[in-house]
Amino acid sequence: MSDLAACDDCGQWPQPSLAVDAIAIRGDEVLLIRRKNEPWKGMLAFPGGFVESDEDPEVAVIRELKEECGIDGKVVRLLCVKGDPKRDPRGHIVSIAYLVAAFEEPIAGDDAASAAWYRISEVESLAGDHMSMLDKIKHF
Repeated sequence: MSDLAACDDCGQWPQPSLAVDAIAIRGDEVLLIRRKNEPWKGMLAFPGGFVESDEDPEVAVIRELKEECGIDGKVVRLLCVKGDPKRDPRGHIVSIAYLVAAFEEPIAGDDAASAAWYRISEVESLAGDHMSMLDKIKHF
């Protein structure tokens, strides 16, 4: 049982933050960024970020892909949703992971120190719970 309750003043319930992750596959490669900031600074991760107020998550994932990798993409389908309240040290962040079609060569921007295509078979660790997202791709 949670001790969270609706706000006495406004009646709203506390909300988790919403994020998106773009999973792009090109043959036997996956598109990854190296994180520029904490948490997980310096680790490989999927391009992604927070959904802005009044933004559709499918629009957000393509925006984040463009901001972090400089490439355009198209949502193919929902891959998974990760919502463990302890999955991120910044607080309760629910992430929607989308399989996206994107094939261009990336140029790092925004929160990415670098961006590149990596052979899926050679990826040994990823930031946070991103490895569990990659495992879902391996089972296609």
